Amino acid sequence: MSKSRQEKKGVMNKTIRVLIVDDSAYIRKVVKQMLLRSPFIEVVGIARDGEEALDAIETLNPDVVTLDLIMPGMDGVALLREQMARRPVPVVIVSIANEGGEMVLAALDAGAVDFLQKPTALATEKIFEISDELIDKVKAAANVPLNRLPVATQLSTPPPPQQKAPPKSGVVDLVAIGISTGGPQALGFCIAQLPADLPVPVAIVLHMPVGYTKMYARRLDEISAVKVVEAGEGDLLAPGTVYIAPAGRHLTFVRQWDDTVRIHLDARPFDTLHRPSVDVMFHSAAEVYGRRVLGVVMTGMGSDGTQGAAWIKSNGGLIFTEAEETCVVYGMPRSVVEAGLNDQSIPLDRLVSAILKVL
Repeated sequence: MSKSRQEKKGVMNKTIRVLIVDDSAYIRKVVKQMLLRSPFIEVVGIARDGEEALDAIETLNPDVVTLDLIMPGMDGVALLREQMARRPVPVVIVSIANEGGEMVLAALDAGAVDFLQKPTALATEKIFEISDELIDKVKAAANVPLNRLPVATQLSTPPPPQQKAPPKSGVVDLVAIGISTGGPQALGFCIAQLPADLPVPVAIVLHMPVGYTKMYARRLDEISAVKVVEAGEGDLLAPGTVYIAPAGRHLTFVRQWDDTVRIHLDARPFDTLHRPSVDVMFHSAAEVYGRRVLGVVMTGMGSDGTQGAAWIKSNGGLIFTEAEETCVVYGMPRSVVEAGLNDQSIPLDRLVSAILKVL
């Protein structure tokens, strides 16, 4: 297997010290072998459970912790809550696929930077397939300033919704948001502020493994004045509703004979780095809505959304990015800004107000 994409670009210039926390001796061994494929990563220790991990973090002071969630005694979520109360440290969850979904979301609430699916015990030979992705996520986590770690996320204590949306001016008919690393916390903060009378629909591509988007949408819906759903094939876009693309399928738009717009989900195109892809959604939004689109690119690793932002701009639409000072990872927004496609760069706490102004 080739080195990670970031190493090919020569991004790293320091050694990252990693602590591996997992109750499985086999997984600890394999994760260590995967991480050591990078010359920029040093595994400084291992821990078998939460209690042991707390001591190891205090003693070893790692740059990043990889953390299993399902462990005897103190599980991963409990460890996160305790450690973040003591001293924030970047944590990447390495969790069993499609199991413990609520625990994954709870771990993100508790302050984890990112997460990665690992195969079940019945498919452990596949774990090396995620090597590059794990290395990339660990590197991204190592570069997150500690004061931007998603501690005490707004999913638990959302800000009050805006009292009233401004009257629709016809400038924007769709808000399309692309987001990745740090996304669940940032979206929780923003979506909870949207008013129930929001005059347009919102479509979101969030890079998240299969099996979690429906649960995440349900949680957002519980804390929001707007309706939040996992997008379904043929859904009719309606004002005041937020549609989250299901993991594993691209979200696009189809205008109907009566001028309404419905959602189409597809595995194609196959050649994108992410599925769903922000670029694919933005491209479709520009084709269907023309200049009446506001694209928003928020915290995330990589450059997904830049090509799509170019389509939106070429059709006369608007592009906002989250400002660097509030991004957990200033990758996707930076790519858009450096491409000269950005209309406004806005801190997270002012982003919803800026969006409402252009509606």
